[in-house]
Amino acid sequence: MKAVCLDIDDTLLDSEGASRRGLRALVGNERAWPVWKAITDEHYARFVAGRIDYESMCVERTRAFFAAFGQQLSAAEAVRRETARMAAVQRSWCLFGDAWPCLEWLRATGLRTAVITNAPSAYQRGKIAALGLADAFDAVLISEEVGFAKPDPRIFAAACAALDVSPEEVVHVGDRLETDALGAARAGLHGVWLDRKRRGGLSEPGVPVIRNLYELTELLVCDVTISELPGLVGLTG
Repeated sequence: MKAVCLDIDDTLLDSEGASRRGLRALVGNERAWPVWKAITDEHYARFVAGRIDYESMCVERTRAFFAAFGQQLSAAEAVRRETARMAAVQRSWCLFGDAWPCLEWLRATGLRTAVITNAPSAYQRGKIAALGLADAFDAVLISEEVGFAKPDPRIFAAACAALDVSPEEVVHVGDRLETDALGAARAGLHGVWLDRKRRGGLSEPGVPVIRNLYELTELLVCDVTISELPGLVGLTG
């Protein structure tokens, strides 16, 4: 093994926590989180597929959210509310407590590192800089810049090329089973699912499951070859 790739949102960054706080700033509480999450997933998929730009997606999502509760917003009012919500989200950005220790360990072991993220370029690069991660990786692959989004194997191939390694020499870690772990595995990398919410029952045979990034370091230092990684499912408890 020569390299480790990581997702950002809900892998290194507590993105859901920040989004919940943004919703609280928008409506005063988090009770409507399931509705916001469902609408976000629907609209964000349109952005990832290239059917809408990010700024328009954010405004349309906000209008759709309020429409779900019978409130029709003008475009201008939706922009105003979305701007306030986004400011609250950005004030809330923070890394999980295991993120920096993991990144420092990976760097100390000499492993190359990369980010692979499905996101708008300017927004994600601003986030990386705000979190102090600008110099933490050897490569940053953002779907809007690359032209392909996870789980498309081409974005994983682009990461391998940027790191100058072969797919079989790379582990990719992310919080989404299908998008990250299985997407990476289908591209020839070793996919690892970071299941922070302990959803367990969604796991797939041959895909190692970890609950935090401390367990990633445990997984990587086990006295096995990289080809034995699939046999490590559940190794850390």
